[in-house]
Amino acid sequence: MNTIADNIFLVGLMGAGKTTVGRLLAKKLGRRFIDTDHEIESRCGVKIRTIFEMEGEAGFRKREAQVIDELTQGKDLVLATGGGAVLLPENRVHLHDRGVVFYLRANPHELWVRTRNDKGRPLLNNGDAKATLEKLYEVRDPLYRETAHHTIDTGKPSVSQLVNTLMMQFELSK
Repeated sequence: MNTIADNIFLVGLMGAGKTTVGRLLAKKLGRRFIDTDHEIESRCGVKIRTIFEMEGEAGFRKREAQVIDELTQGKDLVLATGGGAVLLPENRVHLHDRGVVFYLRANPHELWVRTRNDKGRPLLNNGDAKATLEKLYEVRDPLYRETAHHTIDTGKPSVSQLVNTLMMQFELSK
């Protein structure tokens, strides 16, 4: 069985920087990087948007839970999860118990600025994206906090500063 220090898992809302930070963190640590959304797209052969259209959010969340359960059982992994991964209790348990979880937190306005031109985010393509992000933050922030071992604010620091902070916190977690 792997120890908690074998894996790093990143949670947070869309646009928080999980993929960008995760890739650089994995490179610096010499670990494998996986983005759960990209993994699901690879396995299904279609974009997340298409899965949402065909199966709804519930169908997507079921696929996501299977991928998270499988991947979190590995080791020496940096895993960036989708923004809604924490909605299912089993995902929160798997993430928290199988690795060191970092919540990359950004306020809804910052997230809106980062994601406003991205058409590949199904939950933001329904009208007022900023209001949607505010609602998502309200619901998900407590779940991210419950799941995470560490919360890192992504507003001011550069990506390299964020990665250095995560590396220091990870070393202290061992």
